[in-house]
Amino acid sequence: MAIYHLEAKVISRGTGRSAVAASAYMSCSQILNDYDGIYHDYTRKQGLVWQQVFLPDYAPREWLDRAVLWNAVEETEKTKDSRLAREFVVALPVELDKNGWQKILTEFIRQNFVADGMCVDVAIHNTDGHNPHAHIMLTVRPLNENGTWQHKTEKEYLCIRNGEEKGFTSSEYAKAITDGWEKQYPYMVNGKKKYLPPSQAEGYERASKYPKSTKYGRQNPISERWNSDEQLILWRKAWADEVNKYLEPENHIDSRSHSERGLDEQPTVHEGVIARRLEEKGIISERCELNRQIKADNRLLRTLKSEFAKLKKAVANTLPAIAEALEIIRMNLIVLRYKILSGFVEHNEIIRTLRSITPELESYKDIVDEIKKKSTERKALIKEKQSIPVIMILKHREFAKRISELTEELEELQNEKKIILNNLYCTETYTIENVKFYVAALEKKLDVISKQEQKYSEEIEKAVAEYKEMKESATDFDPAVLREEQLKLRYDKEVQSSRIIRSNGKELITSRFNYSIRDVNYFLGEQDDSRSVLQRLSQAKSTPRRKKNIKHGRDER
Repeated sequence: MAIYHLEAKVISRGTGRSAVAASAYMSCSQILNDYDGIYHDYTRKQGLVWQQVFLPDYAPREWLDRAVLWNAVEETEKTKDSRLAREFVVALPVELDKNGWQKILTEFIRQNFVADGMCVDVAIHNTDGHNPHAHIMLTVRPLNENGTWQHKTEKEYLCIRNGEEKGFTSSEYAKAITDGWEKQYPYMVNGKKKYLPPSQAEGYERASKYPKSTKYGRQNPISERWNSDEQLILWRKAWADEVNKYLEPENHIDSRSHSERGLDEQPTVHEGVIARRLEEKGIISERCELNRQIKADNRLLRTLKSEFAKLKKAVANTLPAIAEALEIIRMNLIVLRYKILSGFVEHNEIIRTLRSITPELESYKDIVDEIKKKSTERKALIKEKQSIPVIMILKHREFAKRISELTEELEELQNEKKIILNNLYCTETYTIENVKFYVAALEKKLDVISKQEQKYSEEIEKAVAEYKEMKESATDFDPAVLREEQLKLRYDKEVQSSRIIRSNGKELITSRFNYSIRDVNYFLGEQDDSRSVLQRLSQAKSTPRRKKNIKHGRDER
């Protein structure tokens, strides 16, 4: 079934990543990073399904080569902690094939990114056929219409006029100065640094040539919009809308959080959390719920056995008494058969759930192990690289290349890990450990259901034998007359059996109840009476006379 997963993150030098390395990794290609001289080769990597570069009309055509594009980005960004690119990792619907994925991504990218002036690099990964996903890399610096880069931020000078302070960029200041605005510079006043305009600083020594400015400058309005939470929400919704165009309504995905959709904070497939320790915090545990169900079922069996025992002692050798006893046994048989059928349904549901969860858990374990292994290797390499003399440039590059490779591999593994956690509906409060507890509880429940089925089947065999024995012993009465007496009681007893089922806090499933009656009739050799209590009730409502007669214990048949 399709799931919603869209993770947004930034590729930054400050975290040890490079746009060139990230692009080479996701496209399974080889690219030389001109910025640091490291050659990134991921041509041996498996799982690439499709890749493509998308450009706005005014971007240089040579940027269709991702090596040229991302080296241009690396060249433009000068600082050691520069934000190089934005990356989205999206889960692709398993209901579609490669062509469907390409169509969704192409439309989504063109409408939301390329049309807004971004250069886009995209690749589809599907290593094991289980979690298809796509990496989408976006440029973070807007482009001018002539194909040159715009600024991300612009220096903003805090100027003063008549005691009022206001920010101006360099281009704005050219006009502001004619309106009387002045830049402020630091001056030493009585041994302390103070910002003053030159017109008020006569006699003071200037402490610096740099005027007063805002800490981060003024952000490019386009970049500011791209970086906003509001824009991310729009992109998230746009992705869901685009995917849903290709899915059946019942498989539609939703970009909203569970709280926004009015769902429980812990959005799981089945209600409840697994660990008993969580129940102590006020959260219902599946394991504890299972135990409560077992106790309720045991109480039901003890009640039914008690009824059988009382009947044996209380039944007098009269026609009404024998008919009453037979119908009570039949009533209890319906309850027991309903429990078995419910167990069948629950058993099949658990098997389906385990078949969907178990592969995910196995993949998760493998990925976690791989992350630990590669993280250990990366830390060791970083430490070793730091110990190498600076003059050994080639050795430094060799280590830097491997560290970069491991960094990208770890990023990919983290992406796969997050997708699996998303598949398992894990959140901050419902973790992978809860899923493991949940699986253990389901496996335990399978064993319990199997034992319950055996116990209920044995009880049914005993009750059927008792029913037939009692009926055969009633040789003093005409079988047709005994049958008529039983039918007078049957409707009320079937209604009573439905009430017993509901008394355990379970919803009565109409079709399952009808099947239970049918099966019990078969066990007792009464297949000719296959009508359910609900059918009889419907007939009673439509026929006033019949309803009255049934109420008084007479059944017109």
